[in-house]
Amino acid sequence: MIKYMLKDYESKLGTLLVDLNKLNNDVVTDINFAHVKRDYDHVFHDVDQHCIKIVNRKVRKLERDLNEYKNGIAYQPAHKLNYNTNNRFNRVDNVDNIDSPADGPRRSERLAQKSNSNARNGQQVFQFPPGRTNNRGPFYQQRSWVPRSVCSEPCPSGYRKAARVGQPICCFDCVPCSMGEITNQTDLDDCIKCSEFLWSDVKREKCLPKVIDFLAFEDSLGASLAGLAVVGSFVTVSVLCIFVKFQDTPVVKANNQELSYILLISLTLCFLCSLIFIGHPMRTTCLLRQPAFGIVFSVCISSVLAKTVIVVIAFNATKPSSNLKNRVGSRKIPSSIIVSSSMLQIIICIIWLSSATPYPQNNMNSVPGKIITECNEGSAVMFYCMLGYLGLLAGICFVVAFLARNLPDRFNEAKYITFSMFVFISVWLSFIPAYLSTRGKNTIAVEIFAILTSSAGLLVCIFIPKCYIILLRPDMNLKEKVTGK
Repeated sequence: MIKYMLKDYESKLGTLLVDLNKLNNDVVTDINFAHVKRDYDHVFHDVDQHCIKIVNRKVRKLERDLNEYKNGIAYQPAHKLNYNTNNRFNRVDNVDNIDSPADGPRRSERLAQKSNSNARNGQQVFQFPPGRTNNRGPFYQQRSWVPRSVCSEPCPSGYRKAARVGQPICCFDCVPCSMGEITNQTDLDDCIKCSEFLWSDVKREKCLPKVIDFLAFEDSLGASLAGLAVVGSFVTVSVLCIFVKFQDTPVVKANNQELSYILLISLTLCFLCSLIFIGHPMRTTCLLRQPAFGIVFSVCISSVLAKTVIVVIAFNATKPSSNLKNRVGSRKIPSSIIVSSSMLQIIICIIWLSSATPYPQNNMNSVPGKIITECNEGSAVMFYCMLGYLGLLAGICFVVAFLARNLPDRFNEAKYITFSMFVFISVWLSFIPAYLSTRGKNTIAVEIFAILTSSAGLLVCIFIPKCYIILLRPDMNLKEKVTGK
């Protein structure tokens, strides 16, 4: 009776094994397996208890195979399983064997897995008998790679996971870490922020020490500006020497040579004060550089203003009804203009230093990845008050020189003063937006460039024409030529 029932079982089992073969070709779903399981349940009612144990083992084996397939073990597509109805089951040495013409090319053993609590740990469930071969390969082979159970690849170091809206948690995008953040492991949810003195590298994989940056003499920019400052001061000193050597000539005497000396000395200091801005900021340099720049430039502009006022006085003194004849050649007027104008700037600087003293600081945030060592001006209001006062002096000087531009030839210096003040005002009006829009050492470079440019403008516009006459056109350096008589 059992023999006939086993034959019927084998026929049904063959059909079920064909269904299992489809699992290798089709998408595996719980519905496919439920169909196979249901057919096996029908067999349970047709065989005795001994056959039920064998069939139950086969069902558990199918359950394990299906779970393993879902959890990462794939069937080799080049060696698909081929089941047919000629399978035979026998039991030798307490091992269930499958005899089939579709067996693999070599003996293959399958150990039971711990995923099923009813499976026997470490015991063989079935094996292919030796010598049974087929050119289509073994029952299945385990791949060297494991299929992913998520829909996204792991995020490499330097990236973080960002969940996709409306999708399962296993689906995400890999987003690069922001500047100053890193991930030194794969598949992390959040990036790690570097400390205050560290910064992330290009790959966002590790934190590196921030670069300490300032306008140094060793930098190409700092060296260039320092070279220009030295050259400018050398040229100014050379012009001063020329004026001292030819002090008795009409061109030098034409417009108060003492004011020319003061102006040339102040221009030399203007060029040299820019060197204080270059180098590592220290408390002394931070304390001196802006006040020195403001005071020296106020003396310079005051000297130009005094020269312009003397031109106006000399021209008006030629009128018959003028009361200014006694003031022509007086040294009190230019001296009072220079002292009074400079003292106001000195007072502004004293208030600045006493209320908000400048000091060196490390700026961590202005330039990413760098620590900018710079001078904190203490009070931005006082800094712009100093610049505003210089602008006021330059504006007054420009207006006076512009009104005196059509004076006789003897006083044609007013034309050059007008143009020099126009250059000065243009440079410093351009300086303010450039100063506010730059960061780090470029801010200091902009201010140094403005100092050098405005100083060079005054030197070239006022003194180079006179040097041309003194050195190259001595025939024009005569009293008759200068006075026009």
